[in-house]
Amino acid sequence: MSECRLPILPTSVIGSYPRPTWLRRMIRLRKSGKISEEHLKEAFDDAVVSVVRDQEDAGIDIPSDGEQRRDEMVEYFAERIGGFRFYDPIRVWGNAYFRKPAVYAPLQYKGSITVEEYRFLRSVSTRPVVKMTITGPYTIADWSFNEYYATKEELAFELSKIINMELKALEDAGAPYVQIDEPALTTHLKELDWAVEAINKAVRGVSIKIGMHVCYGEYSRILPYLENLRVSQLALEFANRGFKDIEIVKKIPEDKELGFGVVDVHNRRVERVEEVIVGIRKVVELMPVERLYINPDCGLKLLPRETAREKMKVMVEAVRKLRKEIRGDGPSIRLPQSF
Repeated sequence: MSECRLPILPTSVIGSYPRPTWLRRMIRLRKSGKISEEHLKEAFDDAVVSVVRDQEDAGIDIPSDGEQRRDEMVEYFAERIGGFRFYDPIRVWGNAYFRKPAVYAPLQYKGSITVEEYRFLRSVSTRPVVKMTITGPYTIADWSFNEYYATKEELAFELSKIINMELKALEDAGAPYVQIDEPALTTHLKELDWAVEAINKAVRGVSIKIGMHVCYGEYSRILPYLENLRVSQLALEFANRGFKDIEIVKKIPEDKELGFGVVDVHNRRVERVEEVIVGIRKVVELMPVERLYINPDCGLKLLPRETAREKMKVMVEAVRKLRKEIRGDGPSIRLPQSF
């Protein structure tokens, strides 16, 4: 493995990104039988190229594929794992609906879910490092109906086995950096002991960089578990909560990096560069810059595309201004020899 040295305060995204209008139209046409699966695949590929260019043009150091092929973060994986089925969509909020999966039989890994996505992203990005995202075992278990296993804990550990196989497949394909999304992690305090163990089981034997994204809830709930959590990075939202609990970052174990959320994805107002600089300065005072990555709070998917672009540009410009003041080496990521 070779190493890629990143700039100080490397910028990334959490994962999801707005789908182009024309892609949404192509998806509707496919559902109505008016275009072929082959044509839809081409549209997905073109959309990935388009959103990667948005990110790179904005100056993002570590882009994602924008999760263009995924309607929803749990549904997408459940569709590709044996043992799940779906009922009618349920309403999440407003006019947003979710096809909540149900486990009705033993879970089965049917083969790689995201490897081809990674390979395509790698082929179209100009950046030395790209990031893949996977929904974690606890969140899939928490957001699914359990009609087969004796307990939710048993279900989560079965999902850990499948996520572990997927992570190893990504590692074998050369992916240097994978983020596990666990937005449900802070929602059930009494389950945290085994939830953390389920995540650890999912990453066991994987040697690439593994980050974990957590949003919502009280971060103080997970602090006692961080020493035992076998991920190398935590990506947390802070802008949406007005940086009010930022002191908590001082308690993050020294062996873990922080992906620091500095722009609010739940607000269409585009932050000013000076606002973002103030936010980053807050965290720079609390932990070494060598352990810091800078990203939006969460996925950008629900924003208008132009707003998402502008928020990324503001974030990158703020980082560029701070890099002129801050001395230090950026983190490094191991790349496969074949890169």
